[in-house]
Amino acid sequence: MIVDLHCHTTASDGALSPDELIARACSNGVNMLAITDHDTLAAYENLRVPDSIQLVTGIELSCQWHKRGIHIVGLNVDATAPAMATAVQHQTLARQQRAEMIAEKLAKYGVESPLAGAEAAAGEAIVGRPHFARHLVATGFVKTEQEAFRKYLGSGKPCDIKVCWPGPQQVIDWIRDAGGTAVLAHPGKYNLTRSWLIRYLEEFSQLGGQAVEIVSGRQTPVQTREYWALSDKYGLLASMGSDFHSPAQLWLNLGQYSPPPLNFRPVWDLWQ
Repeated sequence: MIVDLHCHTTASDGALSPDELIARACSNGVNMLAITDHDTLAAYENLRVPDSIQLVTGIELSCQWHKRGIHIVGLNVDATAPAMATAVQHQTLARQQRAEMIAEKLAKYGVESPLAGAEAAAGEAIVGRPHFARHLVATGFVKTEQEAFRKYLGSGKPCDIKVCWPGPQQVIDWIRDAGGTAVLAHPGKYNLTRSWLIRYLEEFSQLGGQAVEIVSGRQTPVQTREYWALSDKYGLLASMGSDFHSPAQLWLNLGQYSPPPLNFRPVWDLWQ
């Protein structure tokens, strides 16, 4: 069975529409899929899903922990639950405030019309850092989106804003109140030392988190074994996904990621 519980559409910062993503999932043989757009469930509106795919309703929510931006994925949530409506409303406002703050900082570096440019890049989606990155490339301020993140928008860089996000307890509560499962997203992307990762996983478990993405896209076998060993130590189940955003990212294809370890305890057992 091919499972992908982390991917994105044009409802947030992905390149494919929800229907295009479903078509790609079918083409790639994905059996279980969760669309996990940033702080929105818009991709699920009027979504047509073939019987060959088990669709798990998901969302990726941003939070702040010890001044670090952390992402928590909510899987198998009830999209109609009041808690999800509250979460989306809160995060939408936070994203707008954050976008305005990022734009102010970029303007000081000489970027032309950063907010308007990011909004144009986002279209109907909520503005995020990738949309600012696309604007920086389009205006010739940087050559690539990777350069935009490396110099300005990445974690710890001058234009990365985290103060708008709620704490992990609030995010986990929203997910649990909507009947979902709280999953720590891509633990390798936060530049945490091993001791800080252990500290977070322990606290995440105590706060009601239930799983960790032990595989996220392409990673080394050493990373996979470490994430699963630490997750298992704190009673957390295993999730996995490609974190697919765009067909242009050839190294991150939908339904394709590094092999999981043997004998892991899958998070989807909770829903079977």
